[in-house]
Amino acid sequence: MAQEPDDRVICVIGAGYVGLVTAAGLAELGREVRVVEIDPERRAAVSAGLTPIYEPGLDVMLEAVVASGRLRAVEAMDEGVTGAGIVIVAVGTPPTRDGEADLTQVREAVDEAVRHAAPGTVIAIKSTVPPGTTRALQRGSSRDDLAFVMFPEFLREGSALEDLRRPSRVVVGGEDAAAVSRVAALLGGPDTTRLLCDSVSAELIKYGSNAFLATKISFINEMAQLCELTGADIEEVSDGMGLDPRIGRSFLSAGLGWGGSCFPKDVRALETSAGYHGQSFWLLKAAIEVNTQQRRRFTAKLVHGLGGSLEGRRVAILGLAFKPFTDDMRQAPAVEVVRQLEDLGAEIVATDPVAIDRARPLLPRTSLVADPYEALTGADAVGIVTDWPEYRDLDWGRALGLMKGRLVVDGRNYLDGEVIAGHGGIYLSMGRRPRGPGAPLPGAAAEAGSRAVPSVPLG
Repeated sequence: MAQEPDDRVICVIGAGYVGLVTAAGLAELGREVRVVEIDPERRAAVSAGLTPIYEPGLDVMLEAVVASGRLRAVEAMDEGVTGAGIVIVAVGTPPTRDGEADLTQVREAVDEAVRHAAPGTVIAIKSTVPPGTTRALQRGSSRDDLAFVMFPEFLREGSALEDLRRPSRVVVGGEDAAAVSRVAALLGGPDTTRLLCDSVSAELIKYGSNAFLATKISFINEMAQLCELTGADIEEVSDGMGLDPRIGRSFLSAGLGWGGSCFPKDVRALETSAGYHGQSFWLLKAAIEVNTQQRRRFTAKLVHGLGGSLEGRRVAILGLAFKPFTDDMRQAPAVEVVRQLEDLGAEIVATDPVAIDRARPLLPRTSLVADPYEALTGADAVGIVTDWPEYRDLDWGRALGLMKGRLVVDGRNYLDGEVIAGHGGIYLSMGRRPRGPGAPLPGAAAEAGSRAVPSVPLG
């Protein structure tokens, strides 16, 4: 006789970023959690209480919940699913060449979980999937005694534990009200806002949230370009816009654009999904183009600042991960920037506090070093690509003294340009006014920079 499902027992399929953080968080809250992971190295790490990803605080949390026995990693699906009241599917949905979400891992995980789940079990899809997927999975299931719900994640890399412990909202969508309520009770406290809806709406809430934030970033990057052409300062413009409560200041920071595991694939997947239904989502098409162009603008500033050619020039790149406090290199702007610079003849020396090992296979021609001062030694220019606090806190007098040149191009508008100029450096950014001796006038710099690399490759 099948073991009765118990909501105190949770199965999480996939020990990737979302799955592992969710599993550890639920175990910390007192649930018995089993993580199904087929990768033997990742499974062994989790079983030993060691996190295979970098996320601040996750190592301490994981060690504690594994030691307590509340979390264990298993290989067999039946061992993970048997007796679990809720099965959370948190496997990858990587983009295909056409931009749509590849649901192969989701379908395989669901099919296998369904074979072992007891009647009354809830299958909660936490993977980001196109609208209509959860309903399609339920229709395609051989079981009518299981409930399917969409349980989107809203974790920010670098602050995922805070987001899990104190979520901004909990969204669960499905056609079985009781199942939706059971899953909604997993996270948050009495004051947490919970939105219970249909599964398609929940799927679009996830896509829409990421696409809107990505579009907001692309908009402010276009404003930064206009600031350079007119002599305005993007920081003042962003601050002024952000004072309007309808707009808000968050995600109005000009820079190298968005990257990472979510925004690029989710924006493309939503745009592709719209196309399947006969809609041309022009706003998303433009946001994607602006994001690509922003990396070229950064490269153009380096080319222009070094006299129009990078041939034989040594450029130091500070930061490789797509954002600080993570080692995630998925769709990291640094990869595209470094490849462009190398294709233009530059010798690149790059550094990052935690992402070097993950960057190495992606950047085989690049010299990767741990010490930022070593990266800066002998450099003709330096580009700030990831806004790690370590780079803002550098001794920039020492740093510029080690360099051969004086050019600092800040792709994150993160440094204090006055400090750089005070040490004799030339400071260029993304929409801020240039600083330092010999810095070009704003309009001239933007116009010349936009012409400097007309054929920078996208690879």
